[in-house]
Amino acid sequence: MTFLASGRRLQRLLLLVVFFLVFGYLSYPSLSRSQGWRDAEAYEEYVPTSFNWTSRPMKNPIPESSLIQLPEGQPRELPRIQHAFTQDELDKAHNETQFQRRDAVRKAAQKSWKSYRAFAWRRDELTPESLRGKDSFAGWGATLVDSLDTLWIMGLRVEFDEAVRAVGTIDWNKASSSYCSLFETNIRYLGGLLSAYDLSGQEILLKKAVELGDMLFAGFDTPNHLPANSYNFKRAKDGKLTASSRQSLAVLGSMSMEFTRLSQLTGDPKYYTIVEQLKRGLEKTQDQTNLPGLWPKYIDLIKGPRPTSDTLFTLGAQADSAYEYLSKTYLLLGGLDPSYKTMHIKAMDAAIKHLLFRPMLPSDDDDTPYETGSPPPDILFSGNAVSHERDKSNLQPRVQHLGCFAGGMFALGGRLFDRPDHVEIGEQLARGCAWAYEAFSTGIMPEVSELVPCEKKDDTEQQDLNQHQQCPWNETRYRIEKKKAAALSKSSSNSTPKDINNEDEHKKTLPKPFTKISDPRYFLRPEAIESIFILYRITGKKDLLDIAWRMFSAITKATETKFAFSAIEDVHPVATYPGLQQTVKMDSMESFWLAETLKYFYLIFSDEQKISLNEWVLNTEAHPFRRPKPEEYGSGGLE
Repeated sequence: MTFLASGRRLQRLLLLVVFFLVFGYLSYPSLSRSQGWRDAEAYEEYVPTSFNWTSRPMKNPIPESSLIQLPEGQPRELPRIQHAFTQDELDKAHNETQFQRRDAVRKAAQKSWKSYRAFAWRRDELTPESLRGKDSFAGWGATLVDSLDTLWIMGLRVEFDEAVRAVGTIDWNKASSSYCSLFETNIRYLGGLLSAYDLSGQEILLKKAVELGDMLFAGFDTPNHLPANSYNFKRAKDGKLTASSRQSLAVLGSMSMEFTRLSQLTGDPKYYTIVEQLKRGLEKTQDQTNLPGLWPKYIDLIKGPRPTSDTLFTLGAQADSAYEYLSKTYLLLGGLDPSYKTMHIKAMDAAIKHLLFRPMLPSDDDDTPYETGSPPPDILFSGNAVSHERDKSNLQPRVQHLGCFAGGMFALGGRLFDRPDHVEIGEQLARGCAWAYEAFSTGIMPEVSELVPCEKKDDTEQQDLNQHQQCPWNETRYRIEKKKAAALSKSSSNSTPKDINNEDEHKKTLPKPFTKISDPRYFLRPEAIESIFILYRITGKKDLLDIAWRMFSAITKATETKFAFSAIEDVHPVATYPGLQQTVKMDSMESFWLAETLKYFYLIFSDEQKISLNEWVLNTEAHPFRRPKPEEYGSGGLE
């Protein structure tokens, strides 16, 4: 009887085990469904979106006679972008060290992707601590699409193939919200699809890109043919979208690469027509602003700049990628449109004059992030400028992490257009952000900060940024500027008690010459490593590899969670136990972590011909597009 009773208990136990296994399998997050998707395991190679945007009549059509064709002619043989690496530079010991670093980056990407696959599959983002999916970009799977080329580049072909099968089932007609951002959808989704197609040749990706391109094209079906960045799907279908003539510079100038590439791949000029019209509007207004050569953060392309209201100029948020795309679209068009070169050089020279500054750095016997006995580093930063009258500006030494891309932009354009002074400035900017990383205890710079610039000798003189001599440290001036920044913070109508308390705490630990941390967060952003990567590929300077490794080590240490990586609330760690400090996680992992940040880290430690800058040009979301090029340039080193 005892034996029989034990047998029954064993049977019941086995049944319970089977039940929980089946229940767990059915409820496992990776098998969840969300709106707009079919089950990946039962995919068809290509499932058309449920609404054909080309069948929708345009309310504000562009006459066929007004369509603008891509520039004709053979692509020009442009200057070599990458440093000519030699075998002496790429010795065995060097390669082994870098490949070990590369593999560490790959493991971080695999960890992030595996958790996204398990807990947020087909959602826009993974919340890396609560392990859920979150939709911030219309619910089409931003991380899925944004990461496609990263998976391919890292050789994760099983993951790539599964992701492509899932992408083939996206229905752009079904979204998690009633609208999307035209700008974000363009750079993340469309850019991701085009890049993955250029790399892999998978036709399904081009089909999905065309579907999405047709939907985004409807965002220009407005009376003034300017983009409606807040893209309401129902209003778009009904032909009722309207677009303000005054928009952010980034929206107006950051679609040229993706729409140009789509026209190149399809032969349909309608996409190129839209961005060429925007380019002509920017070209027309470039010398009409208060600071000729630069555009304000917001601009009216129809009525032109308003001198009294369009007064803020920056290379940071709401402007950044418009400047970035000038040289890159020139590359994408094979050098056949010289206006992009002219606009780029004008903009960079004006930025040097009005936006860039050299920080006042303490001597090595003060609190410094560089070694005792070494001279202060030769670095620059990009700030903001306010201008109320033509060709005069007041500098705001506010440094944005977003603006750290500028080093790569200057270096790339300098090499492309034979401006060695711009390459040097690019290096100073890239090293400036790297220096800012090492200035903080976590080894990461904050989202927005302010510091003390070197003074001009008089109000009319512009700094000679190429002068290597530093301005002397002035402790009295530093203390005055720090008090001013604190007073402005406390008097701000937007400041909360929490903000003020945080700033009071930061004042105790601010490295010199920083006077204020306006936003202490780190969002897993890529811009600093982006510039270090581009600078390394252009100059071949080996110390940049060690800088990149210190950045990667600091970022992963501060942001790693059990299952992935998370943005942090503050680049200053908080004390959790006596003698133990930790960062506070925000439970956020945006798609650019895999699409950009980890890709740049992987590429800088990879073979220098992997995504060679002689063969590829990367959009603002780090998606590489294949450049039209002379045959002798080769195949990009991806085979």
